[in-house]
Amino acid sequence: MSLSFLPITRSEVDALGWSDADVVLVTGDAYVDHPSFGSAVIGRVLEAEGYRVAIMSMPPWREPGAASMFGRPRLFFGVSSGNVDSMLSRYTAFRKVRNDDPYAPGGAAGERPERAVIVYANMIRSVFKMCP
Repeated sequence: MSLSFLPITRSEVDALGWSDADVVLVTGDAYVDHPSFGSAVIGRVLEAEGYRVAIMSMPPWREPGAASMFGRPRLFFGVSSGNVDSMLSRYTAFRKVRNDDPYAPGGAAGERPERAVIVYANMIRSVFKMCP
């Protein structure tokens, strides 16, 4: 079975018949399968080379166990804060907290942590100690 989008939930991974993914890409953006989103491009390139790729989009960063959603990937986790730096998505040029985030579902602000790559990587390391 093939999905038109890369899997973003455990049930979609199971529907493909995978026991695990080769690569899990973690992104601070909502998953949009479009060339302007880096995780979608990287995911599609890896998929074209035969790798099983899952996308962990805007993981609940306050819950470290959320990193185990897809289990341990066979190869690695790829981590990105998203299209816009996580600090820019949280603060204006005047250092005021933003009221919206155009890269989050519904434009809701505050869904990404500050310094998202560090937070996401630490979240993954807390669950999978030796996974690259």
